[in-house]
Amino acid sequence: MKMKMVTALFALSLSATASFAQTGASDGSRYGHGQDSINCLQNISIYSEYVKTNNFKDAYTPWKSVFNEAPIAQAGTYTNGAKILRWFIANEKDAAKQKQYFEELMKVHDQRIKYLDILNSYVKTPVTKGSIIGMKAHDYFTMGCPDLNTAYNLFKEAVELEKDNADYFVLQEFTDVSGRKVKADETHKEQFIQDYIAAAGYADAAFKKETKAKTKELLKVAKDNIDAFFINSGVATCDNLQSIYAPKVEQNKTNLDYLKQVISVMQMLGCTEQEAYFAASEHAHAIEPTSETAIGCGYMYFKKGDLDKCITYFDQAIELEQDPVKKADYCYKTAAILFNKKQLSKAKQYALKSISLDGSNGKPYILIANMYASSPNWSDENALNKCTYFAVIDKLQRAKSVDSSVEEEANKLIGTYSRYTPKDEDLFFLGLKKGDSVTIGGWIGETTTIR
Repeated sequence: MKMKMVTALFALSLSATASFAQTGASDGSRYGHGQDSINCLQNISIYSEYVKTNNFKDAYTPWKSVFNEAPIAQAGTYTNGAKILRWFIANEKDAAKQKQYFEELMKVHDQRIKYLDILNSYVKTPVTKGSIIGMKAHDYFTMGCPDLNTAYNLFKEAVELEKDNADYFVLQEFTDVSGRKVKADETHKEQFIQDYIAAAGYADAAFKKETKAKTKELLKVAKDNIDAFFINSGVATCDNLQSIYAPKVEQNKTNLDYLKQVISVMQMLGCTEQEAYFAASEHAHAIEPTSETAIGCGYMYFKKGDLDKCITYFDQAIELEQDPVKKADYCYKTAAILFNKKQLSKAKQYALKSISLDGSNGKPYILIANMYASSPNWSDENALNKCTYFAVIDKLQRAKSVDSSVEEEANKLIGTYSRYTPKDEDLFFLGLKKGDSVTIGGWIGETTTIR
């Protein structure tokens, strides 16, 4: 009788233990229950220690148990799991096993997204779905990339979700993958241009708001690489943009957003003499006049040889633009056009206006210097005419003092124009010597010092 009772109690005990022992995956709990919860916590401890010492081989089995049996145990299951599987993929020689680990790595990202809300509740700094998709795209691209279109779609989704919060390598690799698609599919050219603009813009925005020096440097390198991918793609030529946009501009002549995009891209790449740029600017200006559309129309009439209409549109651009730096640039461009047409006095007015708006740009000073040098003859005395080059050098000295980026050009021009200044004996007969002031007449109207 006692034996039967002991047997019954033992069976009941086994039954109770079995019913109480459940994995987190089966009952939705964090660690599971009973022995399963004990096993889960032990496995977390074991694989975590292995990961700390980069012993990914021995970490794999206990990690895999936690991943399968307790998917919401901790966020570290996914960050550590990715490290472990990347190591296996990089070190595995057998293609079939490598593929298995690659598929497991993809599942790590997918499962993390599935349980993201719960996992985020455990940590101080939650992660976003877009950032995980970005990491999945990175792993897909760098750890195997069986299909380029899949890689592209993952990167595109991540970038669209994260924008300027996307990791620097995601923006860089997105541009790389999009560029590779162009080589496989010519119809992807226009989309590649849009992808480049988006990635470059987000990288610039991220750089501006970043405060950590190391991250800023990484973003700078990424932006340089993004630009390089675009330049080396073969798409970034004015002829290509003309062939891509010319037919579509006419099809979208009432689509202001599309027209603005065309104008922006072609301005950015300096393709402002293409018919597609002119057409987009004219259509957009008719719908909603802006400084950009006015500039486009201005260039169009410059190419057609109608200087009056060209300057009229440039004046509109200057008036419409609110950013003083851009406004200054438009004044500078207007001055350059007028200089090209030998309207020196008017050109100088625009150059001076550019300087008043943005005094840190040395280019308008160099432009004025070249204007003076192109028209030095204001007097019957040759020596006085040569004094014009002192005024030229004044402007060049000023240019490099306000803008170090033009220093090399300014110094080269100073070396050239210094050879044309008057000799001491020429000035002696006019009663002039070093240190004296002389006013350059005519349209120049500058007082300079003889040296």
